[in-house]
Amino acid sequence: MSSTQRPTLPELVRQGLSSVERGYDLLAPKFDRTPFRTPDAVLEAVGKALGELGPFCAGLDVCCGTGAGVGVLRRVCTERVVGVDFSAGMLAAAHVPPQPGGPAVSWVRADARALPFRQGFDLAVSFGAFGHFLPAERPALFAEVRQALRPGGRFAFPVPAPARVGSRLYWALWGFDAAMRVRNLLWRPRFVMYYRTFQLRDVLRELAAAGFETELSALPALGRRPDGSPRCRLVVARRV
Repeated sequence: MSSTQRPTLPELVRQGLSSVERGYDLLAPKFDRTPFRTPDAVLEAVGKALGELGPFCAGLDVCCGTGAGVGVLRRVCTERVVGVDFSAGMLAAAHVPPQPGGPAVSWVRADARALPFRQGFDLAVSFGAFGHFLPAERPALFAEVRQALRPGGRFAFPVPAPARVGSRLYWALWGFDAAMRVRNLLWRPRFVMYYRTFQLRDVLRELAAAGFETELSALPALGRRPDGSPRCRLVVARRV
C-alpha cells in the first residue's frame, strides 16, 4: 500500500535526476500523494462516459501506475482487467479496493511501446502518461495499443483543453517543459516528461494513421471554460 506521506523536495529532485523508469520506482510508494496522480474527478467522469458505451469484457490500462485507471476499468468490464507499466516500483505499489464478484485483476510489467498482447482486449485506457513519449514515439505506441485490441475495440483517454495563451497555467507548463529540455541536454539519463508536446490535432491524425476511427465527446462533469468549450474531452478511438 502506498505511503500516506507526500514526497519531500530532495526525493523529487532525486527522482527527476533519474531515468523515467528509475524515477517512478523511487516515487512509487508516495505517488498517490502527488499531483501526478490523475484526479478522482477525471476518473469519475471518464468512468461514467465509458459506462454508457459498455459493458466491455476485457480492459487494459496502458501505463497504469499505481492502478487508478484499473479502478475505472473494473466498473465497466465484466471478465478481466490488466494494468501494464514498465516501472516495477509502481506495480509493487499498485492497488485497487476489493470488489467481490468483479472482474479478475492482474498486473504486467512491460513497455507500452512493446506490449505483450495481441487482440485480447475490448477496451484500453490511459491516464496522464502521454507526456512520457516523444512525438516521434507515438505512432509506434498507438500501433501497439491497436494490436492489443480486438477488432472494434476502443482506446479511450481524456484530453484537457489547452491552457489559454498568457495564462498562469500556460506559463507554468511552458516553464516546466523548458526546464526539462535543459535538464535533458545537460544530464543523463534523460527523463522524458513534457506537457506541451501532446497536441490533439496531431494525435487524431496519428490515431487515424494507426488504424483507428476517432470520436470526441465532452466530459460535462469537469465543467466548461469561459468561452463555453469543455475543459476536458474524451477521445474514443475504435480499431477498424
